[in-house]
Amino acid sequence: MSRRTAFTLIELLVVIAIIAILIGLLLPAVQKVREAAARLKCKNSLKQLGLALHGYHDRMNGFPPGYQTNVAADNSDLGPGWGWAALLLDDIEQGNLKKQIRFDLQISDPANAQARVMTIPILICPSEVKTGTYSVVDSGGNPICDVARSSYVAMNGVLGVSSDAFDNNGAFLRNRTMRVADITDGLSNTVFVGERCTSMSSVTWTGAVTNGVVPAVRYPAPADQLANAEAASALVLSHGSRDHLPNNPLVFDADATASFHIAGVNFLFGDGSVQPISNSIDGLVYEALLTRAGGEAVSGSGY
Repeated sequence: MSRRTAFTLIELLVVIAIIAILIGLLLPAVQKVREAAARLKCKNSLKQLGLALHGYHDRMNGFPPGYQTNVAADNSDLGPGWGWAALLLDDIEQGNLKKQIRFDLQISDPANAQARVMTIPILICPSEVKTGTYSVVDSGGNPICDVARSSYVAMNGVLGVSSDAFDNNGAFLRNRTMRVADITDGLSNTVFVGERCTSMSSVTWTGAVTNGVVPAVRYPAPADQLANAEAASALVLSHGSRDHLPNNPLVFDADATASFHIAGVNFLFGDGSVQPISNSIDGLVYEALLTRAGGEAVSGSGY
């Protein structure tokens, strides 16, 4: 009597189905663990930026400005526009890159062509889907220059960064250096740096590229994206308000905060701590965290 040595077709299909079910159950857990690791790495990067900002403050007697530029009579930016992260290069172990930059020249100047496209790993959130470089465009959609991406923007305050970057109520303004003493709300009650992912708009560590704009990519039509673009200051600065909460799907402004994290947007506070903030935060609490000297009382349980 012969003995069977192989599976029947039905048995094979049952085994395949069981394996498929097990894989289906396992994949969400793997993705959850992967995102938790990415979120933790993002928080660690922000903590390193916090140490860098305080190291800069100790050395320069103040935090770096949001970006540096000459200003025209009509208050528009003339450049060169180098931003807060570019000024921190010595403090994030990028001193060799800083030596390559001609800070007296425009970001778009050919002399800065090599430096401006260098990716800095600490400035890229691991959950971000786009890396490398992209082209900054002018108001007509014409490319100005390629720059390296970043995932982090300094917080400018409650008002919009396109018209109020120089006179907003946050910790990082155009051409203005803030000291610890200027943050009268307290460092633990003031957000310094937040995330912005490419589903909202593009960011660069280099600075506010002169004559550049920041298209609002959440608008479905490219023409609408350009028509609703923010000024170049939004390349390095962000704002928020009770109507512009983090990761809010109804916010289309290119200068808002957003991330690909499930739990919310990671924010660096002035005291060096990092906390996730979601769009369920009370709007008034969010505004209080964005201001440097608003006099509001904020409880840690409020976010």
